[in-house]
Amino acid sequence: MVRTEFWEDPKVVEELTPEDKYFFLYLLTNSKTKQIGIYQITKKQMAFDTGYSIESINALLDRFINHHKLVVYNDKTREIAIKNWGKYNFNRGGKPIIDCVNSELQQVKDKKLILFVGRKVEKQEIRKIYEWYGDTGNDTGNDTSNKKRKSSKSSNDTGSHDTYNDTSTTGGQEQQQEEEKEEEKEEEKEEEKEEEKEEEKEKQQEVNALTMFWDKNGFGEDNYFAKETLLSFENEFDFDDFDEMAFKAMNIACEADKRNIGYLRGILKNWNKQGIKNLQQLEEQASKQSYKQQDKKPHDPSMDQYTKLLG
Repeated sequence: MVRTEFWEDPKVVEELTPEDKYFFLYLLTNSKTKQIGIYQITKKQMAFDTGYSIESINALLDRFINHHKLVVYNDKTREIAIKNWGKYNFNRGGKPIIDCVNSELQQVKDKKLILFVGRKVEKQEIRKIYEWYGDTGNDTGNDTSNKKRKSSKSSNDTGSHDTYNDTSTTGGQEQQQEEEKEEEKEEEKEEEKEEEKEEEKEKQQEVNALTMFWDKNGFGEDNYFAKETLLSFENEFDFDDFDEMAFKAMNIACEADKRNIGYLRGILKNWNKQGIKNLQQLEEQASKQSYKQQDKKPHDPSMDQYTKLLG
């Protein structure tokens, strides 16, 4: 929920364009949002939800990050933080809210985002929680404090047995170092597992986005075989970003009113044959085709539809 004060914010009223306001409201209210103003979302998901292209999403994010300075986006963790979240939320406190904030802040990967949002939280009791989790020294996602305790205990044990000779002391230190190395290896394995889970989750979201676009745009909601075939094209064709190109192909098919898997395959195959691997190369090819047409030179008719859409 967004409070009515949103529309009275001077920055919103005076600096944001209608497009900015729409995008800002989306960032505040989409299905991925959390209670803390920090959440994970991919740019592809933003594009799918808003109807914008990936390029438009990149441009909007750049404007909000560098010009308006209202959000921060971590490309590595896919986390976004909304600076003034505390102004439009946290009008109520209490134990349920505090418990929820505690739980969600623990899951944030980029701790710098916590401080970015926390500075604008007006409720003191909630701001203190942000400050605690934003302090990297209080990172609950690692065992640094445990290691320190173990190291301290080991040092005390060594100091209490002065009768041991140097050899046994050295041996104890080596054993401690080995244990710490093993712990670090275990932590690295756990981090790798978490990253794999996140990648799998993101991939599933991308698959869902493609099939949802298929269903909502008349390609045949019950045609499961065709949808499976579409997803299999990722292994058949060589693109920098298959989902990006698949979305573009489906948009072209809708424009041409040829919503079938054969037409989609033809588009993707034609792009691959011409060495087109991303949207930038596709736009460049369309521009060249348009120039050739103006010169009345022979051209590839199969690019006409793409030139029309990209122009």
